[in-house]
Formats: sequence, structure tokens, C-alpha cells
Amino acid sequence: MVGYKVHDEALWSTLRSHIVSYPTPVNLNYLWSFGSLSGIFLGSQILTGVFLAMHYTPNVFYAFNSIEHIMRDVSNGWLIRYLHSNGASFFFFFVFFHIARGIYYGSYVERSKLWVLGVLIFICMMATGFMGYILPWGQMSFWGATVITNLFSSIPFVGVAVVEWLWGGFSIDNATLNRFFSLHYLLPFIIAILVIIHLAALHEEGSTNPISVEKYVDVVPFYPYFYVKDLLAFFGVLCCFIIIVCFYPNVLGHPDNYIPANAMVTPVHIVPEWYFLPFYAILRTIPDKLLGVIAMFLAIVLILLLPFLNLAVVKSVDYRYFLTHFYWFFFVIFLILGWIGQKPVEDAYITVGFFSAYFYFCFLTIFLSIISLLEEFCYTVYYFNLKSGKAQDYKI
Repeated sequence: MVGYKVHDEALWSTLRSHIVSYPTPVNLNYLWSFGSLSGIFLGSQILTGVFLAMHYTPNVFYAFNSIEHIMRDVSNGWLIRYLHSNGASFFFFFVFFHIARGIYYGSYVERSKLWVLGVLIFICMMATGFMGYILPWGQMSFWGATVITNLFSSIPFVGVAVVEWLWGGFSIDNATLNRFFSLHYLLPFIIAILVIIHLAALHEEGSTNPISVEKYVDVVPFYPYFYVKDLLAFFGVLCCFIIIVCFYPNVLGHPDNYIPANAMVTPVHIVPEWYFLPFYAILRTIPDKLLGVIAMFLAIVLILLLPFLNLAVVKSVDYRYFLTHFYWFFFVIFLILGWIGQKPVEDAYITVGFFSAYFYFCFLTIFLSIISLLEEFCYTVYYFNLKSGKAQDYKI
């Protein structure tokens, strides 16, 4: 009994230190709620996914009909399915803003382990989302899987063998659907483990804050102050989520996915889910297949490498005059890439997509480095003038 008591006390002490009494900077705003909102929607996705898997049939002859069975015959099946499909979009939406907030406030600076773990979670999410999009086995599911898996055929020498290994045969068939269903069921639990490690790394290194200064900012316990703040954000998001699920459940989907998969009929315009569109646009802007695939993966890898590419002395974009305008231009460019990704492959869209992709890569590589060096030089000059008494009433 004593051993159980000690174990319970140790467990409660750990939970209390990480959830209740965790020291949180007092000046955090609602942009820091995107992390907790992402975690809540991850839990929702796992829960609804388990219930959907109880009725889903991973077979090319029955998959589409099993989805219709869930929607029409299973008690509240339509609700579970729409919670899952729209929850994926909300999950990606919050993670995108979580990453954007991290870039804006320089959360990747001096926190390479935390940042790399977060981007690895994002990559696992993309793999899970892609495999989940295939499971309804509609027209867009089938042809989206065909297009994306065929990208691996661009790998020199072994590309065709890799594609056939992914398919489990010489075309997308029952083996493909079975293995994608298995991986789609497994990956969310791996994501959950990575999220726990991500939180442990966060609590080890401490949270950032809007002014990007940790040593001189007062801290308060997470509970009840930021628990209530995150709870308020959650209820606000919940209202929007319920409206989408109950009134506009298919607004983020594609109508072609309500047509059973047919290998003999190609859709007029094949597009992935909206959260893949910016990277899909980068892929399409480069005529060469191999270079396009490399560029698409590089667009994600560069985000992963931000802690090692950035040379900034000051973290937050708020205090980096040169970078502020470039950041918001980069934000708009990312939205433009998402818009281009859903458009037909025409000259005008290809041109806009090419220049948008060019700026995307320039910002994450050249601009961040050059601007960081320029800022460091300006701060050095200012500090030298300040020491010599030449700088007065300057504001940086």
C-alpha cells in the first residue's frame, strides 16, 4: 500500500508541475492558445477515428458503401464522420497558425529541439491526412492517391520499385487501401506520443512570450490563469466548429469524392485537400517532375531547419524593422500558393505560382540570413555610437 501511495503522489506531483503550477509568462496572448487547441482536436480526431474504424471496411469493393452505411444507418454516424473530416481541417488550421506564430515571435531561436519536434509532428500529420483522404474511396480519393504516390517514381533508378512497393502491386488496389487504412489508424497514436515529448521539451526549455525576453518577464501558474484563457478560446472555436459541422459539413470537401472511385474516368481537375494546396502549387510550378518533388519536400524541410538557418540576435519580428514587412509578404505569398494550388494548370497561374514559390524559398533561406546579418550590423553600430555618446534619442 505504501508503494502505491508513493507512486500516486509522484504521479500527481508530475501532473501538477506540468499542468497546474507550470510557470507561464504573464504576457501571453491568445496566439499561444493555438497549441492547446491543436492538442484538443488531436484527441477528438483519435476518438472519432476509433468509432469510425468500427464500421469502416477497408476493401475497394465495400469502402465507399461502408462510408454511406456510416452516414445513413449507424446511429449518429453522420455526426461522427463530419466531426472527423472537419476536425482534420480545424486541426491543420490551428497547427498552421501555431507555426506562423512561432516564426513571427522567433520561437525557433535557441529552441531547436522543440521546433524540430513540432515540425516532425506536422509531417506526420500530413502523412496521416493524406492516407485518411484516400479511405472514402471516391473519385478524388482514388486519383489523388494515384497522383501523389506516382511522385515517388521520379526517384532515379528505384522510383518505379518504390511506387510498386507502396501500392502492394502494379496499381492502386485492395492492398494499397488496406495498408493506408492501417497506417492512418496507427499514425495518430505516434503523433500523440510526439506531442507528449513536444510538451516535455517545452516545459524543460520554458515558454516564449511576445516580447521574446524570458529572464525579465513575470510568471504565473498555468492554472487557473491560462487554463481559463485557453478554455475561453476553445469555446469560441467550438461554436464555429459546430456551425460548420451542422450547417456546412461539406464546405471544405470536394464534390467528386461523393462519386465512387473509377479507374477508367479521370476527374477534370485533381486537387488535394486544402492543407496540401500550397505545397502542391510548388510542385506544379516546376516543369521537371523530379525537381518539382524535391522543391515540394524542401518547402517543408526548410521550416524544419529554421533554427539552424536563422542568425538573428533579436527573436520577435515586432522588433526587427527590416523583417516585419517581409514576414507579412511571406504570409500573403503562402495564401496565394494555396489559391494557386486549386486552380487549373494554365500559364497565368503557373507564372504567379512560380514567383510565389521563388519568394517562399528566398524568405526561408536568403532573406532570413541577410536580414539577420544586416540587423546585427545595425545593432552593433548603434551600440558603438551609444557607448561613444553619439547616439541619442534613437529608437530601434
